[in-house]
Amino acid sequence: MPVEWQPVRQSRTHELVLESVEERVLAGELRVGDRLPPERELAPVLGVSRSALREALRVLETIGVLVAQAGRGPDAGARIVRNPDDALGRVLRLHFALGSYGLEDVLEARVILERSSFEAAARHASPEDLDVAEELLAGMSRPDVGVADFNDLDTRFHVQIARSSGNELTSTLTSAVRESVRPLILRALETVEDWPATAYALNEEHTELLRLLREGRGPEAADLAERHIRGFHGTLVDETAEEGTLDE
Repeated sequence: MPVEWQPVRQSRTHELVLESVEERVLAGELRVGDRLPPERELAPVLGVSRSALREALRVLETIGVLVAQAGRGPDAGARIVRNPDDALGRVLRLHFALGSYGLEDVLEARVILERSSFEAAARHASPEDLDVAEELLAGMSRPDVGVADFNDLDTRFHVQIARSSGNELTSTLTSAVRESVRPLILRALETVEDWPATAYALNEEHTELLRLLREGRGPEAADLAERHIRGFHGTLVDETAEEGTLDE
């Protein structure tokens, strides 16, 4: 059944367009994979300018629920998608940088999410899921691995465990929270006095985490994950508090 579009009110036009699209998604009239009508058709039906419509579509693309393809042909136009990971990570990074959340708040959120992820992964992760995590750990264990590459692989390791937990929302939130502090963790890693020793210690914990997951020992994996996060991330909280930058 084709979607019936209705004109929207003219005040704060692009936000009203967003509301119109949201209403149709919530009502099940728009689903993943559905395409919106071309701008030249949709704008007059909604009773808005094409510039206002484009502004609304850009917002939807930014928050990861729409992708727009320019040009002509079957792949052109705006299509409903679900891609929350990058969008949530971007939003959290910006709000963290602006001081909307303190580093201690992020730490506690990581602990809650990753305890849940590791405990669930011990029950639900497939051998293939854990093999992917093992490959990431192998990359982190290379003698010549640089700080930036280590930080990237470390982020992917934790996100991989979350994805193997069987809970997509936990995976998305874990990815977003970990990504939000990636720049800060990178800067902290770059200042450690003995980088090889730091990398070795972190990887020892990563190795033990994987062993516990393969053995299905969820509560022990959750406890170690918390110690692992508080060990390094916790030092960032202490250092930032000493510098007095949490509220700046």
